[in-house]
Amino acid sequence: MSTTLERIQTLVARNEVRVSLHGTEELAADHVQVRDVIAGVARAVMVEDYPDYPKGRCCPVLQRDAADRPVHVVWGIPSGRESPAVVVTAYRPDPARWDQMWLRRRK
Repeated sequence: MSTTLERIQTLVARNEVRVSLHGTEELAADHVQVRDVIAGVARAVMVEDYPDYPKGRCCPVLQRDAADRPVHVVWGIPSGRESPAVVVTAYRPDPARWDQMWLRRRK
């Protein structure tokens, strides 16, 4: 597991979480509940890791909502800070663009 995801999971467990405006809009557009995203991060599966991203380390992960439907969530930690964990965006993965496990983009 990446240290980025481990750190995010620790921050969420300590309730150090923020949802960006963009994240809020995307969650609402795909009918995903914030509580599902926050509760699901403990079981998140890494899709990619960007520990050196200029705006702060971040990682897209695969999570499941309360109905066990897949959700991709991009979590981040602001550059130069150790907290909070930020929901940058979240969306339902498109089956035409992702493999059956929702972990790899189709070519």
